[in-house]
Amino acid sequence: MKKERSWLAYPYVLWSTIFIIVPLLLIFYFAFTVTDGSGVKFSLDNFRRLMDPIYVKVFGRSIWLALQSTMLCLLIGYPVAYIIAKKAEHKRGLLIMLFILPMWMNFLLRTYAWLAILGRNGLINNLLTTIGLNPIDILYTNSAILLGMVYNFLPFMVLPVYTSLSKMDQDLINAAYDLGAGKFTAFVKVVFPLSMPGVISGITMVFMPAVSTFVISQLLGGGKQMLIGNLIEQQFTTMGNWNFGSAVSILMMILILICMALTSKFSDDDDEGRGKGGRVMW
Repeated sequence: MKKERSWLAYPYVLWSTIFIIVPLLLIFYFAFTVTDGSGVKFSLDNFRRLMDPIYVKVFGRSIWLALQSTMLCLLIGYPVAYIIAKKAEHKRGLLIMLFILPMWMNFLLRTYAWLAILGRNGLINNLLTTIGLNPIDILYTNSAILLGMVYNFLPFMVLPVYTSLSKMDQDLINAAYDLGAGKFTAFVKVVFPLSMPGVISGITMVFMPAVSTFVISQLLGGGKQMLIGNLIEQQFTTMGNWNFGSAVSILMMILILICMALTSKFSDDDDEGRGKGGRVMW
């Protein structure tokens, strides 16, 4: 029986090797090598180049926009998830389906739609001019990129938070009310701590695609606001510098791994804190 199971695992091992391990090895190979007149040689020049202020600014802008979009998704998504979780069970499924319905559309088409909304002659400016106000320039700015990130990644925050809230033991909240806690105190001391696994999962799921995106910044930023994803895409497709593009990719992977490690640590600490005494401490 064990022999049969081991045979069944071979296709997955082969798939992982071809599409995960081999590409990673190629990325590391290109990142730590350079090609000159004498051929290919080992070098750290690609990583030294990352210290250039131009690229440091790109990394800083990418991380800052990703953090902003993550916080906005949390501020908007948590109340939405809380409201849906409070509805009757037969209504929750419909509300969640309506919320994630735009995700069934192609990501590129959803982003293109904002060009018609934010453009100089777009929907927003037409409404402003109709009521006698001056049009505003939002498109091709950091604000437009941030708006596109929040719109596209908001469901990644709502769904894990909603899952945590919907599985919460209502008896714990009722016990808080019985002990004299008001709605605000019960939320702060009971509901929010118990929903932290969903919050942490949502933060991870939003931050990772936000820090690596290039389609949103390319379309809504007009190529004027370069992010890490745009830099990598440019090096591989336009400049043909796979060595430097691989070095940037490794640095981005390190940033994502650090983010995952931090969120995992916070999640473990939160679970340990709630587990002490088998109840929420408040």
